[in-house]
Amino acid sequence: MGDTSVDQSIDMLIVGAGPAGLFAAYYAGFRGMSVALMDSLPEAGGQVTAMYPEKVIYDVAGFPAVRGRELVNDLVAQAAPFSPLYLLGQQAAEITHEPDAIVVTSAEGLRVRAKVVLITGGLGTFTPRPLPTGTEHLGRGLVYFVPRLDDLRDLDVVVVGGGDSAFDWALALEPLARSVTVVHRRDKFRAHQHTIDRVLASSCEVLTFTEVASITGEERIEKVELVHSKSGDRHVRPAQAVVAALGFTADLGPLTRWGLNIDKRHIVVDSTMYTGVERIFAAGDITEYPGKVRLIATGFGEAATAVNNAAPVIDPSAKVFPGHSSDDGTPAV
Repeated sequence: MGDTSVDQSIDMLIVGAGPAGLFAAYYAGFRGMSVALMDSLPEAGGQVTAMYPEKVIYDVAGFPAVRGRELVNDLVAQAAPFSPLYLLGQQAAEITHEPDAIVVTSAEGLRVRAKVVLITGGLGTFTPRPLPTGTEHLGRGLVYFVPRLDDLRDLDVVVVGGGDSAFDWALALEPLARSVTVVHRRDKFRAHQHTIDRVLASSCEVLTFTEVASITGEERIEKVELVHSKSGDRHVRPAQAVVAALGFTADLGPLTRWGLNIDKRHIVVDSTMYTGVERIFAAGDITEYPGKVRLIATGFGEAATAVNNAAPVIDPSAKVFPGHSSDDGTPAV
């Protein structure tokens, strides 16, 4: 590669491999840029893959309805002809400015030199809220997200939580699992009422004023002890999987040290998606500007805006507007 002080040298480093980042990878490839995507999560798709891969999304243009996983798969396929480099399980941590580039070092020690950095980090780094008990079973039946529903096929599953994620998982697992029990410490739910009604009408059992007292099992979870918070009654039931959907905490983590203008955990940008820090743009849910609307559809437009306005930074002879992809398949650079 010529320079042994870095592991990769590319035109654009996209920090965040969610929907906005994946579409940016396509668009950057379309503009003739070499691209890498860095994400702390082990799979592409960001929050969609981690939290609701089976949820149906209705507000993406051109799709009357599309499951989160299908949308992510299609975005990866769209970018694939341009061979973006995926640097997953790598959290962008530190930056060093050079005369014509930025070197980004991950928390794991990977160093990437890029002519432009595009931050599409969504909510930033998000950490699941743990169960008060049983965390030693993490990876042995206890999970916070369900990337592959089939992993829980024919199991007795306990879903803990009262929000959208908990009820979405319950609905998605109900046709596959041997049994699904939703456990919530209150009798009021934060989930959308339509989803709640569907769960209540399904074969799922919903237990309110109930918490997980203990989880037992040798190699994997075998039993869960539940306690009723009002009566104190306890009972043990078989379970081989517990989905702890208790929400998460999110923050920008190391990005707060990059000199960015941050407003309530969001990065302030101008109409070109420029952050004000040399060679750094941002797009998607992580951005803030007057009139901002946080939708996946908005993130797609912002990604294209950011890539096109970054093009002349990478190559001063490039134009901001590339022409339409339907013209002849060749971008105007």
